[in-house]
Amino acid sequence: MDTIFYLIILIMSVVIHEISHGFTARYFGDHTAYFAGRLTLNPIRHLDLFGSVLLPALLVLTHSPFLIGWAKPVPYNPDNLRNKRWGELAVAAAGVLANIFLAVFFGLILRFSPSLPVPAGFSFIISSIVLVNLALALFNLVPIPPLDGSKILFNLLPVASRPFLEKFERYSLYLIIIFILFFSSYLFPALAFLYRLITGISL
Repeated sequence: MDTIFYLIILIMSVVIHEISHGFTARYFGDHTAYFAGRLTLNPIRHLDLFGSVLLPALLVLTHSPFLIGWAKPVPYNPDNLRNKRWGELAVAAAGVLANIFLAVFFGLILRFSPSLPVPAGFSFIISSIVLVNLALALFNLVPIPPLDGSKILFNLLPVASRPFLEKFERYSLYLIIIFILFFSSYLFPALAFLYRLITGISL
């Protein structure tokens, strides 16, 4: 049952992550995601079989200390953005900021739950929402393409560095696999620290 809850929370969190990119792109003038029907909370429109279901289920079943996943990227055309550089930066950051907002919002509910009318048994669900969204935010900040961290970094670096970054992007899939297999667990101390900072509870 816990596995099912984790998967549901993860799927909805990655959906919110993706539509945040789409809404931000639309704010800056690009309506690609809207016309593609991707500005919806319907998870079926966003699910990636491997990233949204198989990988998270495998991580949960193997008791991984770090739960990650992704949905199909929301399409957008950077050429349509009113301010291309800062628009791209805002679109890239929007997903991470959405996950951080969810983590902080539900984390504060958990922190003040003794004085709030929170139904019994909801603490586990709220705690899971905080953990999943913090994990998604941290994972997506890793500067490996196509993760948001790389797009944020690319838009902060000088334009002259773009050719090198584009070559680096060719090996992104291999780098992500290596990171998941060997380095994702190193993010756990940061996850534990942020969870304690927001909720006042140690993992």
